Parts: sequence; C-alpha cells; structure tokens
Amino acid sequence: MKLVLATGNKGKLREFREMCEAEITPFSDLLGAFEIDETGKSFSENALIKARTIYEKLGDDYLVISDDSGISLPVLEGAPGIYSARYAKEDIQGREVTDKDNLYKLIDAIRAKGLKRTPAYYTAAIAVVGKYGEYVVHGWMHGEAIDEARGDKGFGYDPMFIPAGFEKTLGELDEEIKKKISHRGQALELAKPIIKMLKDK
Repeated sequence: MKLVLATGNKGKLREFREMCEAEITPFSDLLGAFEIDETGKSFSENALIKARTIYEKLGDDYLVISDDSGISLPVLEGAPGIYSARYAKEDIQGREVTDKDNLYKLIDAIRAKGLKRTPAYYTAAIAVVGKYGEYVVHGWMHGEAIDEARGDKGFGYDPMFIPAGFEKTLGELDEEIKKKISHRGQALELAKPIIKMLKDK
C-alpha cells in the first residue's frame, strides 16, 4: 500500500519523510495540485477532510496521511489557530499568502498588545485514512511567541516560537532537537504504529 501525504507544503513533506523514514508521495504528484477547502472547526476535522478528499480520489491501494496544525495564542483568544496557514489572507490582495506574510502579521499582533513575548502553543492533528478505517492523533508543543523573527530553519511561525525549556526559537534550534520536541513529531510518534499496521495489512 502506497503512502500519500495530503499536502502541497514542501516543509511538511520534508518533515514527514524524515520522521517516518519512508517514501511518501505528495498527492499533487498523482492528482495534480488543487486546493482542498478546510471547512472544519478543529484541527482534527480539517485533517480528516484533507485525507478523505485525497483517499476518495485515489482508492484502496493508497493510505493517505494528512496533517493540520497551527499556533494558538491565548492573548489573541486562540488566534490564529486553525487559520494559521491563511492568517494574513485578508490583508493580501492579488497574490498567494506566504509564510512570511503570516509570520509578520502575528508579530505585529503581539506588538499591538504591547508585549515582547507571550504564552503560545502549537497543535498538530494527523489523520490516517485508508480502506481499513480512519484514525486521528494529536501532538502539542508549548512555549512562547516573541515579537521578532530569529533564525532561518524550519518554516511557518518557527522563527518566532521559543519552546518551553529553551532560549532559542525553532528557527534557531537544530533539526534533531526540533524533531524530538515538536508537536508534529509527537503526533507522528503516535501515528507511526497505526500507519505500519495499516500498511502491512
């Protein structure tokens, strides 16, 4: 059974390949690139929507893995949350929203509160969908969001997030450390036995 990732995000694809230590094909290689409407009200709902959409198009020979993740700030009432990937969309006209657009909008939101740093946490929901059923697992990473971007590793909001117990941002930390502590890494550790069980059936 072939593994397919229901995302076009190159950063996520790289992380999944490294963490799974397996060949994973992005859905766009098989179906072409297209947008999937994330209409869910939670990370798990959106992860399932994406995985189901791709599985329904590919069929029983494939096991589809999908991730929905984002950063939440209590001081912003949980924003950007499930809208993390499109947080700056309403501010950007005529072009696609980039990671940097989202990053700097969140930095501006923290500065607007008169803060240098504030509690924040990442959530990752990983859905696995195949002919033997649907599964969802979660991982979290707590820490602080700061009012500046530091480091050029990782992607998304990594340069402004300092994990609990560290002084460096995810944009500055070594990849091996990030894998051990990340929300996606934690969720993937829970997903791995499920993926192996379903793949080998």
